[in-house]
Amino acid sequence: MAAVEVDELVVRYGDLVAVRGVTFQAEAGAVTALLGPNGAGKTSTVEVLEGYRPLAGGRVRVLGLDPSAEHGQLVRRMGVMLQRGGVYPTMRAGEAVALFCAYYDHVRRPDDLLDLVGLTERARSTWRQLSGGEQQRLSLALALAGNPAVAFLDEPTASVDVAGRQLVRQVIRRLADDGCCVLLTTHELDEAERVADHVVIVDHGEVVADGSPDELRRSGPAEVRFAAAAGLDVAALSAHLAGASVREASPGEYVVAGEGTPAVVAALTAWLADRDLAIGDLRAGRQRLEDVFLRLTAERSVAAVDDAAESGGRRGQRRR
Repeated sequence: MAAVEVDELVVRYGDLVAVRGVTFQAEAGAVTALLGPNGAGKTSTVEVLEGYRPLAGGRVRVLGLDPSAEHGQLVRRMGVMLQRGGVYPTMRAGEAVALFCAYYDHVRRPDDLLDLVGLTERARSTWRQLSGGEQQRLSLALALAGNPAVAFLDEPTASVDVAGRQLVRQVIRRLADDGCCVLLTTHELDEAERVADHVVIVDHGEVVADGSPDELRRSGPAEVRFAAAAGLDVAALSAHLAGASVREASPGEYVVAGEGTPAVVAALTAWLADRDLAIGDLRAGRQRLEDVFLRLTAERSVAAVDDAAESGGRRGQRRR
């Protein structure tokens, strides 16, 4: 069941169109990750869903409610985690959680919330005494004070250490398993790959991909990726692989176009072995979410540059 519905959403800032026709759904009992480069329209989209920013076009519903017109009803069932701030610097962690719990009718116990995010021992510490990661975990606890049916989490693991990230992931997973719709934004693509059931990638204010992480990983061209010493003779390797295209995507990271059949992998490893070169991180057939993200956003950037150049050319012709 769709807890969040976004249909042809448009958001404007004066003449600037920040979101142009975004459409997606987020289901109850699932984690949806909204990904995109800086300025892609993620924050604007989420602010409309939270009822804090007006839309210029389209339609959105959260739990069947209009976030703007029915905001009073929605806030009682919604949790919002800000990336930074939201707590008085001198307020103690335990006091902040107790205060937020007092805002709702159906709440978790403050002590249980602190325990959930691993801050029981820091209950008497003020906000400014907490580390950046502890502040993030406290912000997560505050977002969950009212047992929300939908939770909007902005960069939930930013500044959080490795152990804290594991804890936050467990909390997010438990939320979804209990039926909450979790919509999170993150720049950590590995994070999204680990916790998300559904991924929406936006760029230049438009949706460029929408599906499960596995679907997106399988959406790109077939290829083999491997790590080795930088500066390999890719032309020689290509010839050894019967002309398959080989490129060095970044220093020491190589991409071979085509299916990662056993014969191709065997030929690749044999070529490296003949030159006494070590191989690392060999992946065949399935890309990482990061690979998909970079490919799609790079394609959009190239298209935007081409469009700008073509538009400039037309303006020059008109002036002549």
